[in-house]
Amino acid sequence: MINQCVLVGRVKEIPEIQMTSKGNAVAHMLVETDKAFRNEDGSLSTDVFRVVLWKGIAEECASVCKPGDLIGIKGRLSSNNYQGNENYFYNCEVIAEKVSFLSERMKSAMQ
Repeated sequence: MINQCVLVGRVKEIPEIQMTSKGNAVAHMLVETDKAFRNEDGSLSTDVFRVVLWKGIAEECASVCKPGDLIGIKGRLSSNNYQGNENYFYNCEVIAEKVSFLSERMKSAMQ
C-alpha cells in the first residue's frame, strides 16, 4: 500500500518549534495551494493543508520560512478521529518527509 503526497504551495504562517517530552523538535505549518479550477468570478480558490514537521526539517523550516514563500513538500497523510458530544470528528494532516525551498529568497538564505 502507498501513502504518499506532494504539495507545492505558499507558507501561510511561520512554523513555531515545540519540543516533545523525548526532546524531539516538532512544528506545524499551514500551506496554501491553488485549486485547478476557477470560481464563478474567475479567481482561483485555494486549499489549506496542515503540515507536521519533525526534527531537522522543523528547525530548518522555522528558521527559513516566511509567509508567502513557495515551498514543495513530499510526505504522507496521517488521519485520526475522535468523538465529542455525540459527533465524530476526523482530521487529516501531512507529515513532511522532505521540504524543498522554491522561492529565490529562500534559496539564497540557504547558501
